[in-house]
Amino acid sequence: MSKATRATRQLDAARVAYRLHPYDFDADAVAGKGMHAAQSLGVAPERVLKTLMAWVDERAVCAVIPSDRQLQLKRLAAACGGKSARMMEIAEAERRSGYKVGGISPFAQQRPVPVWIESDALAHDSVWINAGQRGLLLEIAPQAAVAVLHAEAGAISSD
Repeated sequence: MSKATRATRQLDAARVAYRLHPYDFDADAVAGKGMHAAQSLGVAPERVLKTLMAWVDERAVCAVIPSDRQLQLKRLAAACGGKSARMMEIAEAERRSGYKVGGISPFAQQRPVPVWIESDALAHDSVWINAGQRGLLLEIAPQAAVAVLHAEAGAISSD
């Protein structure tokens, strides 16, 4: 497994500190890919963030939320100043991000889109986000992630 990805190269170029954490990726994980990663690495699931691609009205957006939560589409739409939101189809999410599902990172996407991060995630000293390939997470200070991504924070998920 290569440890250099577009995501890590973006963070290196921005001189942002992060640590890589590989794990055995299981595409068939019943609990969901983020929850599986948290369990595999022994990390609290609220610190492992999953990256979801969505549409708000006709605008593509990226939502980054704790792996033990569900994205609330109405909240995402409202946060983005839109009327409605829907999840992006897998093929479109892969095409736009340039990453495979299970390895989608908010960093260095092929076609960058606005990023929204669940505000509760900002309370942690560090969070774990996909590094741009299946089976590889990066640990980063959430404020550093927000700065690099030019992300907005909002209450976009629920338990």
